[in-house]
Amino acid sequence: MAHPKTRISKQRKRKRRTHYKAVAPNVATCATTGTPHMFHRAYQVDGDLYYKGRVLVKGEIEEV
Repeated sequence: MAHPKTRISKQRKRKRRTHYKAVAPNVATCATTGTPHMFHRAYQVDGDLYYKGRVLVKGEIEEV
């Protein structure tokens, strides 16, 4: 049975595990508006909320 002679501190243990880095997020370009956005996320263009190239929520029009 494995048994360490000395206790390894939390800090030392966690330093060893920090080599796992986050990868850069995937960015898609909308075919409708041409704006870059993250995959599987809704995004806003000119006050309208889009998802998969379709308008989900229309932006409010302000009249002066």
